[in-house]
Amino acid sequence: MEEKQTIWTKPLVVFLAALFCCILWGSATPAIKIAYQLFQIDGSDTASRLMLAGARFTIAGIMTILFGSLLKRKFLFPKPASWKYILPLAFVQTVFQYYFFFLSLANTTGVRGSIINASGNFLAILFAAYLFRMERMTARKWIGCITGFLGIVLLLGGFKAIFDGSNVTLNGEGAMLAADIFYALSGCMIKIYSQKVDPVVLSGYQFFIGGIIVFLIGVFMGGSLVFHSPACIWNLLYMGFISAGAYTLWGILLKYNPVSRVSILGFLNPVMGVLLSAVFLGENKEAFSWNGLLALILVSIGIIVVNLHKKTDNS
Repeated sequence: MEEKQTIWTKPLVVFLAALFCCILWGSATPAIKIAYQLFQIDGSDTASRLMLAGARFTIAGIMTILFGSLLKRKFLFPKPASWKYILPLAFVQTVFQYYFFFLSLANTTGVRGSIINASGNFLAILFAAYLFRMERMTARKWIGCITGFLGIVLLLGGFKAIFDGSNVTLNGEGAMLAADIFYALSGCMIKIYSQKVDPVVLSGYQFFIGGIIVFLIGVFMGGSLVFHSPACIWNLLYMGFISAGAYTLWGILLKYNPVSRVSILGFLNPVMGVLLSAVFLGENKEAFSWNGLLALILVSIGIIVVNLHKKTDNS
């Protein structure tokens, strides 16, 4: 155990492991948009998108449970009392969040989705302070949140473009913001529920149950999921691994390091999302435009600022 602790607390190991997690999370946006092409799912086919999302998270749940079981050296199964925490989280984190997330990526670019998705980091701070009363809001956190939100506003073309709807759509950018609200809520719920249930059990089974629910909703709505080539299988497995692999590795980092040391590296998440969207989706023009780069810088600075550790924060 001491050897593992020494390895997982080394700064270089922490940075490289966090970078790998952010690469995985950042690749989710292009992976989903590529999946729409591979499975030939039209942007208006909500039912099939739900089936794809459901299949992804059912697989992610199975992988998370298996990874966690291997780490614990025993099969992880919830206690009867744990289901009252798993089921609500499954609806908020998987069913509701990813309904809007998959809807958004069918109606906006990968670059926009990656940067707007970072708003969940700032909403989580606000919810934790004012809705759940779990931590104290400070001037530093306000500065970080405002900086990050300004970056998102800049990306969307300014306040005028947002309010007159000339540069945003409800099914695109609006849906991503809705997904971020549920992301922020689920983050607070996880912080509370993980005191009652093993975090791996909580995450693995909420992925699994939530994935099945989303998949069945898609089936009842008349959707279809056709595997047109072997690439469909590999894409789906990879999307499942994104959640399972990143969550498991991030959990290991949090186990052996202070939360602030790990969470501050979350600024790499939108950076990787933008870069990978440019590489795999050919969105170079938007990714490397002045607006896109400045928005990404502001969002990244915001994430760093809100996660800077100070003893006086009581967080």
